[in-house]
Amino acid sequence: MEKSTFSHIVAWVDVKNLGFYKDLFTFLGWAVLYDDPNMLGVGDENGGSLWFGAPLKDHANDYDGVGVNHIGIGVKKQADVDEAVDYLKKRGIPALFETPRHRPEFSGPGSTYYQVMFETPDRLLMEVVYTGPKEG
Repeated sequence: MEKSTFSHIVAWVDVKNLGFYKDLFTFLGWAVLYDDPNMLGVGDENGGSLWFGAPLKDHANDYDGVGVNHIGIGVKKQADVDEAVDYLKKRGIPALFETPRHRPEFSGPGSTYYQVMFETPDRLLMEVVYTGPKEG
């Protein structure tokens, strides 16, 4: 087999929250690939995509249980994380786990792992993260 790449993730959400995901990922610079009342698809510049759609059954998400813990979205500058924090604050979405913060345990000398963690209206845990040379 030749090298594989990331393709997509599908997350079931309350369709009344599709606008939240569309606004968030548009802010983050992703393209809207598909948009109807029951499904939203957004894509990054590398061809990966996230799809948000109507659930097939009623089940609360528990990101500390078996399954996906969080979705991490990488940004190109440390200041982009701070912009994301401002975006979230303006929408009443709190940062979690004492973020934003640098995580030296996840980076090497002269570099940083700088993150903000937050929860979506559907209790999906998300992270906006910069990895690279520490700025400022």
